[in-house]
Amino acid sequence: MVVVLNTLNRALEKPRHPEKAKRAETPVLKKPDWIRVRAPGTLGWQETANIVRASGLVTVCEEASCPNIGECWQKKHATFMIMGDTCTRACAFCNVRTGMPGPLDRDEPQKVADAVARLGLEHVVVTSVDRDDLDDGGAAHFARTIAAIRATSPKTTIEILTPDFLRKEGALEVVVAARPDVFNHNLECVPSLYLKVRPGARYFHSLRLLQRVKELDPGIFTKSGIMVGLGEVRHEVLQLMDDLRSAEIDFMTIGQYLQPTRKHHPVMAFVTPEDFKSYETVAYAKGFLMVSSSPLTRSSHHAGEDFARLRAARAAKVGDTAPAPAFAPA
Repeated sequence: MVVVLNTLNRALEKPRHPEKAKRAETPVLKKPDWIRVRAPGTLGWQETANIVRASGLVTVCEEASCPNIGECWQKKHATFMIMGDTCTRACAFCNVRTGMPGPLDRDEPQKVADAVARLGLEHVVVTSVDRDDLDDGGAAHFARTIAAIRATSPKTTIEILTPDFLRKEGALEVVVAARPDVFNHNLECVPSLYLKVRPGARYFHSLRLLQRVKELDPGIFTKSGIMVGLGEVRHEVLQLMDDLRSAEIDFMTIGQYLQPTRKHHPVMAFVTPEDFKSYETVAYAKGFLMVSSSPLTRSSHHAGEDFARLRAARAAKVGDTAPAPAFAPA
């Protein structure tokens, strides 16, 4: 009876990626020796999982199948994904569910704030699904979440990883006015791959979004990241670095793309640790304040430690002439 019910439940489940159902399957390449992660299941991981479950919140750690979940949750570092678990985009690399999302949970900003307090986070990362169905793309919801965290945990620094707010006039200004400490928006891949990998986005719009953040509030740190191993070539990555520096981005992340399922974009290459180190060296030479480049680098991996280093790097570079920090707790 149990087997029959489980089979029936699976049959009734909506497909996670309906847009990929008719795509041909591609082989999932064996991971090289340098990509090894600790399986989740430690006491710290379980405590974090219990808090996340009790709060009724969604994390990108789970939804995007992040390989670092065991390490991060052991330290009670969870990255919250607001506005539901269903994205209106259909990126070829992403494992987040796609489809038409439900209505916003108006209590979610306070739920996130309460979970941040329970986890005792000194630095929190909040991201979201794309919500092209909303008039402002969810900008006001981001602002309310930032405000709730500020009110509940005034000493916690806040990093947000936002959608591109494509065709959402005035949305970016709403989020910037809430003054997060770090504004992150990932370019994800080099521009030549956008039609295959990120078809719902526009490379130069995303670049301009990041540049606009600095124009609106120079005190906010800006951050962006890409995946490699998708089919790019080295000179394209170096040109992307120049594009980010032209937009005054402070922090760049580079990580290895890992294929979630056989229906997703295939891994075209596993980039070696030596090549990641080379990218890091070049990126620092181009003027980034902070660079994280390794096979397992992800946007929110070690985000708290990286924020401290980022703030120190700016202070060392410009001294007392630096803009005021985005938020300075008393």
